[in-house]
Amino acid sequence: MRKIYYLKTCSTCQRILKSLPHLDTFELQDIKTEPMTVKQVDEMQQMAGSYEVLFSKRATLYKEMGLKDEKLNEADFKRYILEHYTFLSRPVIIADGNIFVGNSAKTVEAAIKFLNNE
Repeated sequence: MRKIYYLKTCSTCQRILKSLPHLDTFELQDIKTEPMTVKQVDEMQQMAGSYEVLFSKRATLYKEMGLKDEKLNEADFKRYILEHYTFLSRPVIIADGNIFVGNSAKTVEAAIKFLNNE
């Protein structure tokens, strides 16, 4: 499976997509217009190892809702990701059994390296 969960209106996501080799081999899902399903989030969690890895603590809502002052567990992370797309650390790139979560330079470089070495 080759899929990218991203936000079409996010300039960082757009920049990263342009840098990825073989982008035409991926299915793209704009999580704002096509919300993620429970099954999709569960599949990402299985690959990433936890819901917390998928969760964006940089989201504005994270601070606005006072979540940074709470002790969140895995069920909380999953619930918030499913409730609002902004809580997913994006983009999430899934390629041939590998998952790359977020937009850090290290993550993007790892994804590009993996895709170039296929």
